[in-house]
Amino acid sequence: MATFLYRIGRFAYRRKGIVLPIWLAILVLAGVGAATLSGPTSTSFSIPGTPAQQALDLQSERFGGGENPLTAASAQYVFEAPAGTTLESPEATAAIDATIANIRGIGAVKDSAKVDPAAGPVPEGAQPLLNPVAGNQAIVDQYAQAGAPPDVAAADAAAVSPLSPDKTVGIVTVPISGTVTDITDQTRTDLENAAQPARDAGLTVEIGGSAMQSASPPGGTAELIGLAVAAVVLVVMFGSFVAAGLPLITAIVGIGVTSLTITTASGFAELTQFTPILAIMIGLAVAIDYSLFIVARFKNELSETEDREEAAGRAVGTAGSAVVFAGTTVLIALVALRVVGIPFLSQMGLAAGFGVFVAVLVALTMLPAVLGLFGRKAFAGKIRTVPDPEHSDKPTNGLRWVRIVMKRPAIVLVLGVIVLGVIAGPMTSLRLALPSVATAEPGTPAREAYDLIDKGFGPGRNGQLLMVVDGSAVPEADRAAAFAAVVERASSEPDVANAQQAGLNPAGDTALVSVTPKSSPISEDTQNLVTALRGAEGDLQSQYGVTYGVTGQTALEIDVSERLQDALVPYLAVVVGLAFLLLMVVFRSILVPLTATLGFLLSVLATFGATVFLFQEGGLGLVSNPQPIVSFMPIFLIGVVFGLAMDYQVFLVSRMREAYVHGADASEAIVTGFKYGARVVAAAAVIMISVFAAFMLEPDAFIKSIGFALAAAVFFDAFVVRMVLIPAVMALLGDKAWYLPRWLDRILPNVDIEGEKLVRTVEREKEQVTG
Repeated sequence: MATFLYRIGRFAYRRKGIVLPIWLAILVLAGVGAATLSGPTSTSFSIPGTPAQQALDLQSERFGGGENPLTAASAQYVFEAPAGTTLESPEATAAIDATIANIRGIGAVKDSAKVDPAAGPVPEGAQPLLNPVAGNQAIVDQYAQAGAPPDVAAADAAAVSPLSPDKTVGIVTVPISGTVTDITDQTRTDLENAAQPARDAGLTVEIGGSAMQSASPPGGTAELIGLAVAAVVLVVMFGSFVAAGLPLITAIVGIGVTSLTITTASGFAELTQFTPILAIMIGLAVAIDYSLFIVARFKNELSETEDREEAAGRAVGTAGSAVVFAGTTVLIALVALRVVGIPFLSQMGLAAGFGVFVAVLVALTMLPAVLGLFGRKAFAGKIRTVPDPEHSDKPTNGLRWVRIVMKRPAIVLVLGVIVLGVIAGPMTSLRLALPSVATAEPGTPAREAYDLIDKGFGPGRNGQLLMVVDGSAVPEADRAAAFAAVVERASSEPDVANAQQAGLNPAGDTALVSVTPKSSPISEDTQNLVTALRGAEGDLQSQYGVTYGVTGQTALEIDVSERLQDALVPYLAVVVGLAFLLLMVVFRSILVPLTATLGFLLSVLATFGATVFLFQEGGLGLVSNPQPIVSFMPIFLIGVVFGLAMDYQVFLVSRMREAYVHGADASEAIVTGFKYGARVVAAAAVIMISVFAAFMLEPDAFIKSIGFALAAAVFFDAFVVRMVLIPAVMALLGDKAWYLPRWLDRILPNVDIEGEKLVRTVEREKEQVTG
């Protein structure tokens, strides 16, 4: 491989006039595709086949036209009366009526909701928008006429009423045509403007619902901050403004191709709004790092030869080999997300993997072409105040540090493990939830609407559950009693505020039971309630013959979280297993891949612990809105961190392997590898940490948490595991670190990542030329 990449590097350097225009054309084509073929992104997360989805499918089959609450579009107006008044006052009633009249004039509102009851009889099938006061009275009258005991009728009416018990908070739910991906910014503006009469009258109006959640992905500022910090690190690293700009140029082109291609893909597949930003986050970091490694090696090769084309070829052949295998480990980790069978997570993995793939291609082809373009000016603009450790007789900080570690490797190893173990402690209380209005940042419109409902109606009103009860196997005469038994069983749960039969299909064999919890949608009590309701199905089936499923947005989100949690172990096994085999090929050792994997586990456990402490438990007061960790972050984090961890393992230990293969003893190889690799790995880690940490400035809670988690993971892995624990373990193992059974050595392919064959090939070609 090293020889093949060596030739690619020389070709790209020499034929820059061909390579650079090709990349420019790719960028332009991606831009044209993004401008003409892109589509909207989605804020919903769903997994086919979950119990809640199966119940939703049954509802759609038996009742017809049932909408998926995760994709259905609606706006929710929440009105609050001024202090000391209620919504029953004439002023409040008139203001809300004026607002509803404005809503009826919005084109995106469903026609069935635009009917004005005051204008004449309501057509069959219409669902007109009602003032909360009028809506409450209609529900009270309906329940009173149903014949239930007065106390039961009053409780059931209150559970679904659009008016709070104290008459101060009211809800108007507006159905919107299409799904959440069809909502335009103009529709959101129209919905917002419609509330002006109520606001002018002194009412507080907050508008929530899926229709008001913008589908535009976050990002922009974070990338610029990451690039700025990367520029500073690169200037310090190379002591040259021009050299510092080379990795940035290639990274910008690479991330441009990635983001524009993903934007184009959104026109052909429904992508979540987090898919592009995660791909950019990962792609930007690795693009800079991979180019950094090759430029650093190019600079080192220039001390061995004055032929810049030769130096570029050698840099791509050696450091480029490490880039290929480092990128492959990241790709394995990301693409393997498909193994868990979760569509939106697979999309994220494929998009981020595409970003890594582009970063590798850019580093191997465009970068040497850019080096050829700059020629002898590649390291121009030197900064005299920045020392050049590679051409200095003084020991580097990395050299001093590795010698300290090798003096007391056992003590260093034990202390490092203890520190990471203590940081990992809080992960035992890890709780998971999907991004939702309940986890949104306080102060956002959707969260303000959520909080008003919580204040007026109680926390459970924001997360009502729906039981779809199948009585088709029950004799017709016994179905009413069977459905009533389900309601009674649900009502007996301690966390249930109200349970009632909310509908019966025309065939009379399927009922809907609405359940209002006492707790919030993201509470553990609500999760336990869903489990308890599902667990009671067996007894009710044996006694009455009914079966049922529990659905609704809260149940759907709980199922997604559980499926993600269950997928962690098989995913980890696939990723670690494949990457272990790959690293065994790279390092031709069993113990080096094993220690690399164990080090990764320490890194990821410490990362989970730190993330839970800060973002879930609100440790140190750094987070104003502590919430459960986003459900798909752990599995996504494992994939990304494993890939990045193996990056540093490959770049650092491959230099040790290179020295060992070329004749150095085990201890000398560790020192040599650390001398040349530590400074580059440290610079790469600082850049990655900066890129990831910059995303903590985004308003979205998920982006904040994953930005921190990735930054923390890189810190733990690069500076604790790879620069403390790995050299300590390597020192303790000595020559045994590189042991590989002969039979296994014969089986494994020799990829020559250390460039041993490349050296022989280059020398042989030179002899042929001179001869």
